[in-house]
Amino acid sequence: MTSQEVRDGFLNFMKERGHTIVASSSLIPDDPSVLLTTAGMQQFKPYFTGDADALRDFGALAAATIQKSFRTSDIEEVGDDSHNTFFEMMGNFSFGAYFKKEAITFAHDYITQVLKLPIAYVTYFEGSDIVLKDTESRDIWASLGMTDIREQGMEDVFWGPTGNSGPCGPTTEIYVNNAKGDAIEIWNLVFNEYIYPGTRDELLSGAPGKELQKLKTPGVDTGMGFERLLMVLGGNASSYETDVFAPLMDMMKEVPERERRIISDHVRAAVFLVGDGVMPSNAERGYVLRRLIRRVSRTMYQQHITDETLHSLITTVADIYVQPYPNLHADIARILKVIFDEHQKFHKALTRGISEFEKIIARGSISGKDAFDLYQSFGFPMELTRELATEHGIHLDEQSFKKEFQEHQEKSKAGSEKKFGGHGLILNTGELKAANEPEMKKVIRLHTATHLMQAALRKVLGPDVKQMGSDITAERTRFDFSFPRKVTTDELAEVERLVNEVVTKDYIMTSEELPYEVAKDSGALYFFRDKYPQIVSVYTVHDKKTGDVFSKEFCGGPHVTHTSEIGKFVILKEEASSAGVRRIRASVN
Repeated sequence: MTSQEVRDGFLNFMKERGHTIVASSSLIPDDPSVLLTTAGMQQFKPYFTGDADALRDFGALAAATIQKSFRTSDIEEVGDDSHNTFFEMMGNFSFGAYFKKEAITFAHDYITQVLKLPIAYVTYFEGSDIVLKDTESRDIWASLGMTDIREQGMEDVFWGPTGNSGPCGPTTEIYVNNAKGDAIEIWNLVFNEYIYPGTRDELLSGAPGKELQKLKTPGVDTGMGFERLLMVLGGNASSYETDVFAPLMDMMKEVPERERRIISDHVRAAVFLVGDGVMPSNAERGYVLRRLIRRVSRTMYQQHITDETLHSLITTVADIYVQPYPNLHADIARILKVIFDEHQKFHKALTRGISEFEKIIARGSISGKDAFDLYQSFGFPMELTRELATEHGIHLDEQSFKKEFQEHQEKSKAGSEKKFGGHGLILNTGELKAANEPEMKKVIRLHTATHLMQAALRKVLGPDVKQMGSDITAERTRFDFSFPRKVTTDELAEVERLVNEVVTKDYIMTSEELPYEVAKDSGALYFFRDKYPQIVSVYTVHDKKTGDVFSKEFCGGPHVTHTSEIGKFVILKEEASSAGVRRIRASVN
């Protein structure tokens, strides 16, 4: 059975039993308490709690989906038979339509009659001090002819909640034998009977003041790992032998197995993250993406894999998923650009850093200062140094690294009191050119607008435009730039239009700290007259949805986070400043 046949078969099975088929939600969840979508039920959480109406939204009180999901906790484990960062979760959900008997019967019939797989054994909840034993599930399984029905405790078969609070309840798990003859969990059926006002760790530890509460309407939430199911159905030893991975693996036949798996997994994961709007950064989900791409880059470097192969891997992922996720194919040009920009930027630093790393390990250990120098000079994140040290059997002094890093932060903080934030804005000196909080807010708006103006000038007048000076007050921004002639009225109008277009579209401003040389190689603009430290802040204005970058500069801040905060941008005057230098005064309303 192909992966698409399994998809269609599962969804049709559930549709025939009264379920509305719901498309997968984004990997970027609506729930702010979680970083990425980790389970099929996350998009349905409001329906279990009663905050949303399934009958109104889906036309039924039962739904089924195959949900994109992401696991960030065990990236280092990728390469074995079972760990994947990106995966899909098949599931059916009831918001009062049915409960344990129907859910267990559906699962039993699908596994044994549709897939023709024998069930090795099932589990049920043995009870605890706060929740009764789930004898109902046990008895239902017995009525279906199951004889191997095993009790398990709260840590194993009591699910949830996800995030900081949510629905939860006892589960029953279905185990089948894999190609090696080992029984593995294939399907987890959760019976959401309760809601808990805390995290799962708090529930398991019995946090004071927090108690399970009965849900008004009990529900069903099931989850079956798609890749794991494909592996079992195909008689494969790992998920990398299934048709969602095999085309990727076959493109790297000369590469060792573990490295092929790492690259295949991480490229697939990166494509889906970028496809859902995640951009590489140094924070949260952007950092997850950056880390995946950097691990791909490092493995490619070690195995002498070309950029052409990477290009083919990315496009092949889109081809594999063209039916269930056609958006990847439609958006492939942008996805390629985002991944390649990050890959190439890191590859430059990696090439220099690997050489330095090899010199260091010849001494037999890596000090905290060594690790910090690799980070500061070559952009090596700590986890990369850790991985390399482990691979070479070299001791790494992480405590000393933390000390070095802390000292660097303190020095940087002290030094910033005398540094310019960029575009003539002085920071933390009492010279912010703002007498009060409202003026300060306007200065920040003008400062950010100056970033946009410089980018717009370069788009209208050409890339030879360079900053020659800048000054910002609470009334206006003044920007000097290299250009040999007077700027025409039409050209100024186009600059205004471009800036206001970005303001209207509400682009976001993000920042990251990079080694100076790495930042220069990334294409970020900088003021050639300034002297910069070894680690610089780079601010990027980009479209959150498409990833399109409008402006990227070295800068110290401060800035607005969304361009819509700037207001309407107006050019007040354009004039000569000196030979070959023009000056623009502008403001925001």
